[in-house]
Amino acid sequence: MFGVTESIWTRKLKTSPARETLTREQIVRTALETLDAEGLAGLSMRKLAAKLGSGATSLYWHVPTKDDLIDLLIDEVWGEIDIPEPELAGWRSGTLLYAHSMRSTIMRHPWLPEVMYTRPSMGPNAMTMGTRGLALIAAAGITGRNADFALGTVMSFVLGSAGGEVATREMARRAGQSIDQLATAVLESTQHLGDTTMQESARRRATGDIDGMFYDSFTYGLEIVLEGIAARIKN
Repeated sequence: MFGVTESIWTRKLKTSPARETLTREQIVRTALETLDAEGLAGLSMRKLAAKLGSGATSLYWHVPTKDDLIDLLIDEVWGEIDIPEPELAGWRSGTLLYAHSMRSTIMRHPWLPEVMYTRPSMGPNAMTMGTRGLALIAAAGITGRNADFALGTVMSFVLGSAGGEVATREMARRAGQSIDQLATAVLESTQHLGDTTMQESARRRATGDIDGMFYDSFTYGLEIVLEGIAARIKN
């Protein structure tokens, strides 16, 4: 079981030796580039040390374990998400921008859904993201536990939707196909399964602009979530 004392965020930061030139920032940047290009399977502490031109001892001084490295990487990604001030955007437009920024961030870092629930997010960027997200919800007049629930609902929708899209694109990549080719193959193989209702549904989702379909589906679902929050405010 994970204990908070095991998190890199709750341990006292070591002071680097006088001759140490490697920095934690360099490690995170190189690891992030590796993950984006090769996925989790391509990331190892040994390979990372080699890319940095550093010995393992130097790397482990800054990042003692691979779990610590994952903690740092998740928080680095959270820092990329744009969360506007409610005074400038209003709660609804601000939350809309927040959700779209989170989706775009996950698309840039498709390994994130695989690891984000394996470690609790306690880094500074995660804390800032939560604080600013709650400020948007508070601007709608929702406070206390309901604010936590409302923000959690938005984030759960974004992560679920984007995670499903990432998984589908990874399926296509492993099959050596484009996303459109995969959709066509799935459609052809399922035409004899189920009733006509599901066949028509599969045809609608597999024809036309698949990238656009993913985006439209996300936008439609997000609007439903925001409409639900707005309805709770009125009642």
